[in-house]
Amino acid sequence: MKKILTASVLAAALLSPVMASATEAVDKVLITLTSAEQQTRGMAMVLGNMMQAKGAEVSVLLCDTAGDMALKEQTSEPLKPKNVTPEQLMKKLMSGGAKVDVCALYLPNKGVGVDALLSGIGAAKPPVMAAALIDADTRVFNF
Repeated sequence: MKKILTASVLAAALLSPVMASATEAVDKVLITLTSAEQQTRGMAMVLGNMMQAKGAEVSVLLCDTAGDMALKEQTSEPLKPKNVTPEQLMKKLMSGGAKVDVCALYLPNKGVGVDALLSGIGAAKPPVMAAALIDADTRVFNF
C-alpha cells in the first residue's frame, strides 16, 4: 500500500506542472495581421477583443495591405452580422488598451509618414517586435 501511495504522490507531483500549464490563462497576445481579406481582418479583431475581454494584454502588428487599416483615410465595408468594420473593431481593441503598430516597412513603402496613421497607432521597431515574438510568455496569432 505504501508503494502505491508513494507512486501516486510522485505521479501527481510530476503531472501538476503539465496540468497547470494547460489551464493557465495567457497573459500576453500578439496578433500579426497581413491579410487583405476583410473577413480575415474582421475575425482577427473580433478574436483580439474576445481575448482582451478574458484578461489578455493584446498587441497587434499590421503588415502589408493590412497596414491600410491604420490609415486615417481608410474606410471599408461593414461586416455582417454586427455591421462593423475591421477598423471599428480595431479601435475598440485600442480603447481597451491594446497596442497597435504598423510594421517597420509599411510607411516607407506606402510612401506616407506617421502622420497618416490614426491616433494611437505607431510604427513598430524591429528589435522590440522581435523580442515580443520570442517572449515565452507571449502567444502569437497570425492572420
